[in-house]
Amino acid sequence: MTYALLIVPFAAVTILVTLATARRADFGHRMGSSAIAALALCVLTAIFDNIMIALGLFTYPPEHLSGIRVGLAPLEDFSYPVCAAFFVPAVFTLLSRRRA
Repeated sequence: MTYALLIVPFAAVTILVTLATARRADFGHRMGSSAIAALALCVLTAIFDNIMIALGLFTYPPEHLSGIRVGLAPLEDFSYPVCAAFFVPAVFTLLSRRRA
């Protein structure tokens, strides 16, 4: 199994949960904030993944990767922070009471 296939269920759940909040107040504002958070997390992922890979703390089997890299970090590593940036606020919104 490739890392790209492993990401599919996480991305699907993130999309479904995020879309479930579309009718809640401030959806557009939350999406903008999530996009900014995703960008910041991707920058941090690029920096720290490259450092950790360069130091030899971990490696990836090349046959499980797409081959696209940002420095030493495989592109697949960036999907998890993006999912987290949208999923966590969506879950928080779903678990919060609606305002009258």
